[in-house]
This record gives sequence, structure tokens and C-alpha cells, in this order.
Amino acid sequence: MSSRISSRIWSILACPYCGSSLSETNSGAHCMTCHQEYHYSHKGQLDLRLRSRRLYQLQFEIGTDPEFAIGSDLLSVHPPLKVLERNPKPAVDFTGMSVPWHLTGALMSHFPKAKSGDSVMLDLGCGNSVHRDVCLRAGFEYVGFDFDSPEAEILGDAHALPFRDNSFEFVLMMAVLMQIRYPFVAMKEVFRVMRSGGRFIGTVAFLQPIAEGNYYHHSYLGTLNSLDFAGFDVQNISPSVDFTALIALATMILFPKLPRVIAKSIVMPLQALHRIWWTLGHMLTHSRYVTEQRRLLSTTGYFSFVATKQDSGRGQPSTGTADRR
Repeated sequence: MSSRISSRIWSILACPYCGSSLSETNSGAHCMTCHQEYHYSHKGQLDLRLRSRRLYQLQFEIGTDPEFAIGSDLLSVHPPLKVLERNPKPAVDFTGMSVPWHLTGALMSHFPKAKSGDSVMLDLGCGNSVHRDVCLRAGFEYVGFDFDSPEAEILGDAHALPFRDNSFEFVLMMAVLMQIRYPFVAMKEVFRVMRSGGRFIGTVAFLQPIAEGNYYHHSYLGTLNSLDFAGFDVQNISPSVDFTALIALATMILFPKLPRVIAKSIVMPLQALHRIWWTLGHMLTHSRYVTEQRRLLSTTGYFSFVATKQDSGRGQPSTGTADRR
């Protein structure tokens, strides 16, 4: 029996194959409906990765007008692109905490505070669980979930989250979506396991070197489309101002063995020249294609997003059928 999983977490676990409740066993978990057996890893993690194939069916409505083709229909109903600003009244005070470099102050100012002592959050693709402390500070019980990280409490697949519907008040998904083969499925799954009013915060790569295991990098419109399709109410999708394509290349590929601060300093003159050039271009041409917004859209290394699940009847999870071949 694993001591890494509390009774509260056991109460929201579900079979990733059929969605039924799991019963705890000495070696792991058992599904009373489809009779799948799940075991603890040698590190004591509950391994809820799929044991056999599962079909997940989605339906897409294809538009016929030009607005659909260029995404104008999405952009007309969502907030315009805007760099994420600090929440002037953050729900959680992180003062004095040491936080990972990729969690910006602006993004953390939008972290929710747990509504009760029973509130649970999901760190989807948790890696080495580096976000645990900040999530605990916000009052949540932390669930570290990953496909193969030794630091995760639960192993599983983002395409088939092993949790009951409406389980989490908060889901964090940092630099994970590009590693998922079917991002629309993963977004639907996140929507399904979130409670009404819950908050979904994350980042997704845009102009970065393609890392091993990455499937897709998402543009602004691509990120918006994935969130909208799942049913989320999108508050903000923001380009990173500090982590540009140039800095991504310098730190990840061009000079990977150098300390980050040195690698960044090498490309800073080019970065400054690039900004001056765009500023001059806007001043001289006044073109709607040469703007600060377009520059950020075209050169950022990643986008961050803040979204919520509302009781709107949209984005209900599709029913999947199982393939036991």
C-alpha cells in the first residue's frame, strides 16, 4: 500500500479505461466494472496508465465562411491579445517564497486560493513536482501527475485522466501541451475533471527549438482554439515578453552548456536591435502589420493562458468506446 496517496485523492480516482470507481488493493487498484488491475511502481507510485487501447471520439464542426478559415469567429468573442498583467488583488501571497524561474510574478498573481480544506489541485505533467510548494501555499492538496516522472504520486496519460468528473478546483499545466499527441483530447479531459468555476493555468511553447517528444507548438490562435473547443472561458492568452525566440534558441540549442544568464546576454544586442527596428518601422509606415502586438505574436517563445470552467453547458466530454485489441 502506498502512503503517497491520501484518502481524499482515492475518493476522486477513476479507472482511466471505463471511468468507474477504483477499489484499493495491496498491490494497487482494481476496477470493479472492467476488471483492469493497476499496480504500484517500484517507487510507490500508483500506475494508472492505460493497459489496453481506448477509443476517444470527438466531433468537429467545420465552418464554410471565410471567418472560420482565419479564426475571426474565435477572435471576435474572446479578449484581444494582451500581455498578462499582475492581478492587483492576488488571492495568494507568495512573498518570501523561492519559486521556479518559469513561474512569473504576473502568472502567479492569478493563482486561485483553495476554497476549503478539501480543495484539490492537479499539476498535470508535474515533472519533478517543482510546483508543489507554491500550490500548498495556496491551500490545495497537491496531486503530482505525470506519464513517467519518478516524482509524481500518480502515473497516467493526459488523454485518459484517471479522475472523476468535477474533481479539481485548479489545474496547472506548464509546458506540457506540446508533448501531447492529441491536444484536443487532453483539453477535453482537463475540462471534464475540473469543477465549475475552477481555474486552468498553463504555458505552451511557440517559437522554441523542437525538443525530443514534442508534437505541436501552439500559436496564439492555436492555443485559443484548443481552449475554446474544450469549453473553457478564456481570460487571457499572453505572449512571453522575456522569453523570446532568440533567447529560446540561445539557451536551449545554441549555447546549451552555458549558464542561462550568459547565453541570454549573447543575444541581447540582437534582441535590442530587433525591437528598435520594429519601432522605427511602425513610426515610419504606420502600418497595421508593424505593431508591438504583431511583434510579440511573431517572436515570443511561449504563450501563457488563464481560463476557467463555467456552467455554460459547453464542452461536455465526449463518450469514448473501448478497443480491447
